[in-house]
Amino acid sequence: MNHWPFVIASYAIVLLGTAAVIAGSYVAMRKSEAKADQLKKARK
Repeated sequence: MNHWPFVIASYAIVLLGTAAVIAGSYVAMRKSEAKADQLKKARK
């Protein structure tokens, strides 16, 4: 029985999951930075 399709699929799932977490973190970071900038401008 050839195990390579399972190995390749496992790596693909891990890489896609990692990319999704990175993208979600980046979006959240940009949102938080924008909110912090708005608060900073409001204090002046």
